[in-house]
Amino acid sequence: MENFYERVKSNPIIPVIKIEDAEKAPLLAQALLDGGISVIEITYRTACAGEAIRLIHQKFPQMYICAGTILNEEQAKDAVEAGTHVIVSPGTNEKVVSYCLHNHIPVIPGVATPTEVETCLQYGLKVLKLFPAEVVGGIKMLKALAGPYSDLKFMPTGGINPQNLPAYLSLPNVIACGGSWIAPDSLIQEGKFQEITALAQSALNAAFDRKN
Repeated sequence: MENFYERVKSNPIIPVIKIEDAEKAPLLAQALLDGGISVIEITYRTACAGEAIRLIHQKFPQMYICAGTILNEEQAKDAVEAGTHVIVSPGTNEKVVSYCLHNHIPVIPGVATPTEVETCLQYGLKVLKLFPAEVVGGIKMLKALAGPYSDLKFMPTGGINPQNLPAYLSLPNVIACGGSWIAPDSLIQEGKFQEITALAQSALNAAFDRKN
């Protein structure tokens, strides 16, 4: 997980991608890199997710790839074989977590309650995904979790936008945020990659506004 820590220091916003056409994945990756973003989460919400990861991994080795919406061990295996660096799940799926830890694959499971947080603690995990962030309390929830779980870091996802992004990233226990507005389905399908580059640049600007 050290590589992930290092990467998100300069890239604290992670585009969460649903892609319908794997052939567009390299163009998308190039657009994000042009906008300064070098971490991407390809969600397993479409049948071509694995192929999209494979193409990005082959053509852009500098892109740090997370595989998201991993719901079972088979998807995790497929993502790893395709070249993903980190497995991300919406919930705490203990079979997925066990598979990843057994095979030394970084995993960031989703949590929404202290009980789920403590399940992850039993596995020795230190980075968790708060999901769906805004629905389960957002910034207030993260501040509350910081008390009893002061050594944990979170990657909130769900309801993050340019307006609330700086506030999330100002929290000491937040290392990065996931957001779907940077590369929405419509822009990918229409091939409007210059617009995605502009959104990526804007997202990074909003992320670093937290320092001002």
